[in-house]
Amino acid sequence: MDARSSVPVPPPGCPAHGSGGRVPLYGAEFAADPQAYYSYMRHYGPTAPVELAPGVEATLVTDYSTALQLLQDSASFRKDSRRWQAFNEGKVAPDSPVAPLLAYRPNCMFSDGAEHLRLRQAVTDSMARVDTRRLTRSTGQVSSYLISQFGGRGSADLLGDYTKQLPLFVFNELFGCTADIGDRVLFGITGMFDGINAEKSAEVLFGAVGELVALKRSQPGDDVTTWLMQHQAKLTDQEMVNQVALLLSAGTEPLRNLIGNTLHRLLTHDTYAHSGGLIDEAIDDTLWENPPMSNFAPHYPATDLDFAGQRLQAGELVLVSFAAANTGPALATARQAGSRAHLAWSAGPHACPSKEPARQITMTAIENLLNQLPDVQLAVPEDSLTWRPGPFNRGLAALPARFTPIEPVNRPADPIRAERPVRQQAEPKTERVGRWSQFLNWLTK
Repeated sequence: MDARSSVPVPPPGCPAHGSGGRVPLYGAEFAADPQAYYSYMRHYGPTAPVELAPGVEATLVTDYSTALQLLQDSASFRKDSRRWQAFNEGKVAPDSPVAPLLAYRPNCMFSDGAEHLRLRQAVTDSMARVDTRRLTRSTGQVSSYLISQFGGRGSADLLGDYTKQLPLFVFNELFGCTADIGDRVLFGITGMFDGINAEKSAEVLFGAVGELVALKRSQPGDDVTTWLMQHQAKLTDQEMVNQVALLLSAGTEPLRNLIGNTLHRLLTHDTYAHSGGLIDEAIDDTLWENPPMSNFAPHYPATDLDFAGQRLQAGELVLVSFAAANTGPALATARQAGSRAHLAWSAGPHACPSKEPARQITMTAIENLLNQLPDVQLAVPEDSLTWRPGPFNRGLAALPARFTPIEPVNRPADPIRAERPVRQQAEPKTERVGRWSQFLNWLTK
């Protein structure tokens, strides 16, 4: 804020400079310093007018208590994006870069009322069946495999070589993907979130998940896909495909950012030591101050209404800034050490159903990395790191690190394949060349 005036000054490069227009949540300037934008937006009050992409307008909630009010009021605010008026009127094109994460799909994220309860219960009950010991073992095996691929070099991009791949591999295991299906799931999700031919990537992902559902109908296994299928909600094949695709994509991308952002914090803050006790603290601090999903939770007013001092129209797109709400000035001064009252996992009936597994995966992945590479450190100046642009996610483009080279890691005992004979029997007899296939081969050595 300008010391000579009570009127806040937009951040450098912000098109809102002198225009009184909407604040853009895209571009390199926003990615480099989003907190400067959030500070500026607070002068509007609890909500601010924003632009998610050129021509895509929304209202962003930046205040913690106001965000909680919205997230818990399912009568006034709905999740079904078929209510999105601007999209219905053609003001937002179907090929808009933000459309894939906002457009309607028949899953629990975009449903309300009894339909949401039915779909959400199937997801919650199925995820609750994940055994914590199996999850820790699986994460450790994936972690060791990935480290074995770069550990002998003495340097790595901890994002591209590690955090980007680990969640995808772990979720492939949890959902019972065969080698061929798993390779395509990894390709599809990576392409969708990286913006590389998103339409084709989505086609590959949904095609692979469709084959996974068909496989589990005929050959059920000990995995989340089968548990969803066997749930008393009796999901149709279409519902199954959309639930599984949602869980795979919405679970892996935020988890990738959480692991990466926590590693970034550990490598750039002298207050943390490479020990298990402080890793837990670093995860909490990251969820408060640099959450993996910074702005999301799309909602639509059911009717025209007054909210937080603003007049909202029915079908208007309203999002929550978890990053801004978590770091508001009043909340920052009142926050206590060890508090987990942040909104990084959202809140209300649509809160993340997998926050405990996500935290466990993050903890195991970071512990294993630091145990095997105890002297790992940032390989470039911190101010040279860049953050991926976009309105929703918060994640680095790369995290270059160096360390003392280590001997190749041997395959861990108690391989995953011993727990899933059906999957191995279902493998197509083709040459394995994809990343998931290579991992399965590594386990069998």
